[in-house]
Amino acid sequence: MSKATKKLFDSKRILITGGTGSLGKVLLRRLLAGDAGRPEQIVVLSRDEAKQHQIRVEYQHRYAATDEVIYQNFRERLSFRIGDVRDYSSVCAALKEIDIVFNAAALKQVPTCEYFPYEAVQTNIHGPENIVRAIRDFRLPVQTVIGISTDKAVKPVNVMGMTKSIQERIFLRGNLEMPETRFIVVRYGNVLASRGSVIPLFHEQIKNGGPVTITHPDMTRFLLSLDEAVDLIFTAVRKARRGETFIPRVPSARIVDVAAALIGNRDIKTLVTGIRPGEKLHEILISEEESHRTFASNDVYVIGPILPELQRSDMQGPLLEKEYSSEADVMTSDQVKELMVRRGLTVGQTEVELEGEFLR
Repeated sequence: MSKATKKLFDSKRILITGGTGSLGKVLLRRLLAGDAGRPEQIVVLSRDEAKQHQIRVEYQHRYAATDEVIYQNFRERLSFRIGDVRDYSSVCAALKEIDIVFNAAALKQVPTCEYFPYEAVQTNIHGPENIVRAIRDFRLPVQTVIGISTDKAVKPVNVMGMTKSIQERIFLRGNLEMPETRFIVVRYGNVLASRGSVIPLFHEQIKNGGPVTITHPDMTRFLLSLDEAVDLIFTAVRKARRGETFIPRVPSARIVDVAAALIGNRDIKTLVTGIRPGEKLHEILISEEESHRTFASNDVYVIGPILPELQRSDMQGPLLEKEYSSEADVMTSDQVKELMVRRGLTVGQTEVELEGEFLR
């Protein structure tokens, strides 16, 4: 790793909203590891005190989860705040003296957002707006805000995607009012082994003897590990210009092949259940409209901002000029099996065990 990369977060004060979620925990582990620099402080903002307490106990290497570990919380390099991005006052308090914000707080389950759309609006739209508003209203010297988005924000057909699409625009528009703060976005698709994703579900179904449920035999998804998602975030922090969106260039697979790779030689049946409300057959990470302002940069695609005030004239290389979909370049079944083995996603590793690597 280059010397410049190691210093990326040196002496920075970092806020992670939703820091007790699957991505937040891996992001936290990577920041604490110090490979990209040693932050002065990392603040986790979330409303789940039980998950915060679990992380605190593991971070401090305590063997008993006693209440006194919360003492001196705000003097620790890793500190925790109970609060909610929906609440403006919580956000204002959390942003004090912060240099970099990772907004990982989200309602992300597609069916849940369909049944409770306004709850998704409050977290996925009002939350980002509170961050932008607090920085603007109090002229906070925040250097960078990174919005964590999803493929579902592209050509959205469900509430989760609609709210995430608006989140992107709220952050990117923030660059117009606050030129001293860089607002950028990363967008990626299905994350392997994250909470609520398909692999932990398949693991559980296989351990119980099946059947393994598949919504549609032709469904495809991009396959990205949590560490690769964090790699993308770090790359964006290091390279992105104001208003840009970074997209990973990653493999995709048919979900039936993922299921078959995990089932292996076991005598377990699969059951096609039908596409869930608001679910897409294929993931799209870059729309055809966006492709005309998208260029490749090593292992990422960079989408230029839609607002002309933020657009750059020095695009690096030819434009993509076509949609980037999981349907386009699908791995073979053998390649999927190899990927599952290489990433250690064998049946027997539960979601908890996979997430339990976050402080090791």
